[in-house]
Amino acid sequence: MDHNIDETDRRILRQLQTDTTPSLDALAERVSLSRNACWRRIRRLEEAGVIRERVAHLDAARLGLGLSVLILIRVGAHDPSWLAKFQTVVAAMPEIQGAHRMTGDLDYVLRVRVRDVADYDRFYKALISRVQMADISASFVMEDIKDTTALPI
Repeated sequence: MDHNIDETDRRILRQLQTDTTPSLDALAERVSLSRNACWRRIRRLEEAGVIRERVAHLDAARLGLGLSVLILIRVGAHDPSWLAKFQTVVAAMPEIQGAHRMTGDLDYVLRVRVRDVADYDRFYKALISRVQMADISASFVMEDIKDTTALPI
């Protein structure tokens, strides 16, 4: 962790990563700071890129996106032009929530949200039509035992 982040910053970050809805006054009280001191620290953390964004986490199932899929990809060619095309395709497909380049036997893992198996099939066909891959397989998530964005700070 950055050495410029002290325990007070960590208290602010722990609060914000679980709930950004409290007022600045309420947050400042929770972390034992004045309103202005808390605001200055939040701004500094934002400017440093520690706080990247403040978003609402939506319930995918309630929005009709009940199927979570992990897609495992092996590629045939590891050249810059393929990677650039792959990155463009990934950025353009809103179903892809996460894309990770891996070490080991797999090259990439995608985390995808779709309505159901038929919607996954539509997504799969669109993906393979846009970028060449040597092998692709998918696993459907049966149950989310833990799914959080909170970092252990």
